[in-house]
Amino acid sequence: MSHENVEECTTKLKKLNDQVIVITGASSGIGLVTARMAAAKGAKVVLAARNDAALNELTEELLRAGHEAVYVRADVGVEDDVNKIAEMAIKSFGRFDTWVNNAGVTIYGNAMDVSYQDMKRLFATNFWGVVYGSRTAVQHYLERGVPGALINIGSVFGDNGTLIQSVYASSKFAIHGWTDSLRMEMEREGAPASITLIHPGRIDTPYTEHARSYLAHQPVHKGMMYPPEAVAEAILYAASHPKRDIYVGSQAKMLQFLGANFPRLTDKLWERISPRTQYDKTRKAKSPEESNLYHAGYGMHERGTNLGWKRKRSMIVKEVKHPVLTRVIVAGISVWAVLKVKRNN
Repeated sequence: MSHENVEECTTKLKKLNDQVIVITGASSGIGLVTARMAAAKGAKVVLAARNDAALNELTEELLRAGHEAVYVRADVGVEDDVNKIAEMAIKSFGRFDTWVNNAGVTIYGNAMDVSYQDMKRLFATNFWGVVYGSRTAVQHYLERGVPGALINIGSVFGDNGTLIQSVYASSKFAIHGWTDSLRMEMEREGAPASITLIHPGRIDTPYTEHARSYLAHQPVHKGMMYPPEAVAEAILYAASHPKRDIYVGSQAKMLQFLGANFPRLTDKLWERISPRTQYDKTRKAKSPEESNLYHAGYGMHERGTNLGWKRKRSMIVKEVKHPVLTRVIVAGISVWAVLKVKRNN
C-alpha cells in the first residue's frame, strides 16, 4: 500500500456493524455501557477487565441477545495481559478494528499523603495500560494496512489539575500528552490509525465507590454529572468517524477553556469549589481493601451512588455528531431573536 493510499484511507473507518471492538474496563461503568451499546449496534465485542465473573455474566448476556462477544480476564497494567486481549480478538474474529483504552482507577487523597506504592499502582493501570493498548492497536493496524481506531479515555482532570485526586489527574495529563504525541507521529508517517482522545466531565459511574480513599468520608461526585451513555456515544461515534478530540459535557469544555485562558483565576475558583464536591459527609469512606486499586472491584453496575443533577445526555456530543443540524438550529434561533427584537421596537 502506497504512502498516499495509507493517508487517504485513514479517514475511512468501518461502520460499527462491520467492526470488532476491544473494550478494556468492560465490567462496569463506561466500559459496561459501551459494550452493551456497541453490541446492540451490531459490533462484535472483545471484553477485558480483571473481574472474571462480571465478564462472564456480561458475555452470556450479550450472547443470549444474539450478539457476538468474547472476553479475557486481563490486568491492563501488565503488558502480557494486554497482548492476550489482542490475541483473543484475532483468535476469535481474525482482527480488531477499534481499541478502546477505558480501564482506570482513582485515588482520593492529598498529594502529600498518598503513598508512592499506591501512586505507582495507579499509573500502572491508568498510564501504562493505555501505552500498552495504544502500541498493540497501532501495530495491528500497521501490520494489516487497514485503517483502525484507537480511542483513549482522558478526563476533565487531564486538561486542568484538581485537588484531592492529584495522582489521578497526573495520570490523565500523561495520557493526554501520550495520545497527542502518538497521533502526530502516526499522522506524519501516514499510519492507518485514527487516534481520538475523549475528555469526559464528571460521569455517574461506580468510579467513586471503587476508589482508594485516604479521606474520612466516602468519595462521590456532587453537582452536575453526565450519564455513562454520553461517553459511550462519543466513543462509538469516534470508532467510525475520525475525530481528534471529543468533550463529554459542557463542564469539561468550560474547565479546559478557563484553565487555558485564565489559569490563576481557575486555580482560585477550583480551590474553593472542588473539595466539597468530592465526598459525602454522611457516609464513612470504605476501607482500602474494598477499593479496586490492586484487585477487581464489583462488576455489572453502570451507575454509582453520586449526588446531584444527573443529566440525561451531553449536548456537546450531539453537536459533534450533527454539526450541520446544530448550526442550522443556532442560525434559526438567532434569526428568530433578531426578528422578535425588531418587532418589539
